[in-house]
Amino acid sequence: MITEDAKLLAVGAVDGRYYPKTKQLAAYWSESALISYRIKVEAAWLLHLASTEVIAQDIGLKNETRAKLEELYRNPSSESFKTVKSIEATTNHDVKAVEYYIRDELKASGASDKVLAFIHFACTSEDINNLSYSLMLRDYRNEVLLPQWRKILDSLDKMANEHAETPILSRTHGQTATPSTLGKEVYVFSHRLERQWQQLKNLPLLGKINGAVGNYNAHLSAYPNIDWPQLAKEFIEDRLGLVQNPITTQIENHDAMIEYCDIVKRFNTIAIGLARDFWSYISIGYFTQVTKAGEVGSSTMPHKVNPIDFENAEGNFGISNGLLGHLSDKLLISRWQRDLSDSTVQRSLGTVFGHATIANESLLKGLGKVQANVARLEEDLASAWEVLAEPIQTVMRKKGIHDAYERLKTATRGQAVTKEALLDLINSVEELDSSEKDLLLNMTPAVYTGLAASLVRNELSKKQALKQRV
Repeated sequence: MITEDAKLLAVGAVDGRYYPKTKQLAAYWSESALISYRIKVEAAWLLHLASTEVIAQDIGLKNETRAKLEELYRNPSSESFKTVKSIEATTNHDVKAVEYYIRDELKASGASDKVLAFIHFACTSEDINNLSYSLMLRDYRNEVLLPQWRKILDSLDKMANEHAETPILSRTHGQTATPSTLGKEVYVFSHRLERQWQQLKNLPLLGKINGAVGNYNAHLSAYPNIDWPQLAKEFIEDRLGLVQNPITTQIENHDAMIEYCDIVKRFNTIAIGLARDFWSYISIGYFTQVTKAGEVGSSTMPHKVNPIDFENAEGNFGISNGLLGHLSDKLLISRWQRDLSDSTVQRSLGTVFGHATIANESLLKGLGKVQANVARLEEDLASAWEVLAEPIQTVMRKKGIHDAYERLKTATRGQAVTKEALLDLINSVEELDSSEKDLLLNMTPAVYTGLAASLVRNELSKKQALKQRV
């Protein structure tokens, strides 16, 4: 827990001003989290080796030591993190410090020298690190990020359902355009973000434990008759729940990590568009914001209720995306079989996801504060009769009137169009029969919404049916 004084002195906003929103990320992206996952991987590897018949007889793992290893794998203690850091002060090597910590713990539990010799067996540091990071990404995704995204999606779906039939004046290029419904325009974002949710949920997270340059060189020198790729696959997939990457250099190539980051970046970017649209709708009065007693909108203008949650979301999504872009550029490249420039970059993942978390929470808060201003929506529609030029010229085209577009363009473009002028125009088209004229004469901007409502209803029904099947 960070104290108030520590928050005041924090160099970054993630651990300072916004700590209440990001403190849950410490379990996945802090230094102690990385140490914890490294301990788990090291302990799991020794347990896996000890379950392999040919190697088990050389290790001679006793029940007491096995129980200690299981404890280290399942639940590393908070005291272990401090101990590892104190060891690192001497080794100046973070993974070696974890190895020595486990050695000391097992030795204290009565482990033999044979057992101690198999800690970190045939491993390079990257064997431990890549698996640790993949486990961190997996757990953060499943326990924090996907549930957070789901809350945003549920909020959008609720709004889309509530306003599926609420007509809204569209604005293409910022100009008045063919009407839609508020629910449909909100659901466009839900539909897009849902694809990113599904892609992240189904993304395989890769891992390797194949030694210094990915060829199992050291492994084979000790046990030439073992099928090491298969043993490694069983460890990575059956024991850790990841997916084996069979072809690597010293490092796991980070491709899956970047696919993960790119999905987050796409979600963030779509969410920026969402935040900007809501900000704009608020600015023209389509949404009002629920006020909270005691809050101040402006230091000088008492009347203001600023859309600060959407602005905060936009800014933090942008910071997260900036860092995600660098990760994509950097982590896909490594000099020859290994260079260490990826290590320091991966340590920024907490900052990346910290800003994304802040943004997600702000977006969710903003969505929870807005209310549709139906009167303002109706007012705008009632003064936008020009949008009916589209259905009029389309019906005229149906009758074979080749210059329908040009007639309507002359009558409407760049000028105020009243209801009366439009009705006169409809009545003046001699080629239309009475039923066609009646259809157009009874049309208003508020009812000219096409299939918007049914499109939303159908998609929401399919989503609900899918949830019930799952």
